[in-house]
Amino acid sequence: MAKATRRTTRSAKAAPKAAADPRDAIIDAFMALAAERSVRGIELGDIAERAGISLATLRESHAGKLGILAGFARRIDLAVLAEGDADPESEPRDRLFEVMMRRFDALAPYKPAIRRMARAARCDPALAAVLRRLTLRSQRWNLAAAGISHGGLKGRVAASGSALVYAETMKTWLDDDEPDLGATMATLDRALRRGERGMRIMSNLCSVLPRLAERGRRARDGEEATAA
Repeated sequence: MAKATRRTTRSAKAAPKAAADPRDAIIDAFMALAAERSVRGIELGDIAERAGISLATLRESHAGKLGILAGFARRIDLAVLAEGDADPESEPRDRLFEVMMRRFDALAPYKPAIRRMARAARCDPALAAVLRRLTLRSQRWNLAAAGISHGGLKGRVAASGSALVYAETMKTWLDDDEPDLGATMATLDRALRRGERGMRIMSNLCSVLPRLAERGRRARDGEEATAA
């Protein structure tokens, strides 16, 4: 396993602190409601009432429920990034393991809401598409914190692969209520090892394809010269 144990200063069971910023209060209210009912069943007025603000303040802060979801994703990204870059002396797989476990730690207080949203997304294509888009964006920040390139074709593949690893691990995490998250870590380690093998194959292809393209170009040039 990439890391049998890990250290964290965050309590996995800690409840979110009371929010002074209306934007934070709105996110807290939305996530609390999402733990109680489906996202489709949450009205904007419900969010404003739970947050203790007016609809005008809600509109000033967020465009709607999807905007609040994006704000929540940003909150989690910031919590992950605030802990700094992963250990540069460790292997890329171990660094990404560390960063992804930080993300699950940050998500822990919101697990009931996330569990409900994950189940709803199975039969709600619009919600599923939004969650996929936000996940892909967050994985780019994960890769950055892990010191892994996420630019160009290889970077896009890495981000997509990281999102798949995250989604697979999320399924385990949602049902993993053990304090040490042993099942989650085991799933993440296996998924990262498969992803690492896939990236090696991708790297080999990226080095071979340009040479094949050049050979093809030379062959076409030779055929054109012969025909002339």
